[in-house]
Amino acid sequence: MAGNAVFACALGRGGISANKREGDGATPLGTMRILSGYFRADQVAARRTRLRMVPIHAELGWCEVPDDRNYNRPVRMPYRASHETMRRADRLYDYCLVLDWNIAPRRRGRGSAIFFHLARAGFTPTQGCVAVTPRVMARLLPYLSDRTVLKVMR
Repeated sequence: MAGNAVFACALGRGGISANKREGDGATPLGTMRILSGYFRADQVAARRTRLRMVPIHAELGWCEVPDDRNYNRPVRMPYRASHETMRRADRLYDYCLVLDWNIAPRRRGRGSAIFFHLARAGFTPTQGCVAVTPRVMARLLPYLSDRTVLKVMR
């Protein structure tokens, strides 16, 4: 829901969890602030928004190893520890907004890379993120800022 508008979204394959753990596929229960975002400049136009948006370059990754010093942070690929590639072939990250889940402070094993991104056709489950259609994302982006809060409820 945004204001009085309600939008369908995809959540994690592990459901909604009040006790989020790395690799459980769950979407964290609670409130998360949108910090900033990424977009695929080679696929989509930059949209008007109050968020800091950075183009996704080919070397951008996101570390997902709890014991790594860059856990739950962007990294430059190739990277020695396991990481997610941000420049995805499936285009789910054409617009990808970083949520403040486990960012500061970072707690090992509490889950990394909880993003607000584009959904697959049919709203198939995510790995723990929140995902909407490209049309909904385009509709929301002009209203989002680093003060915007996303609330996941049961």
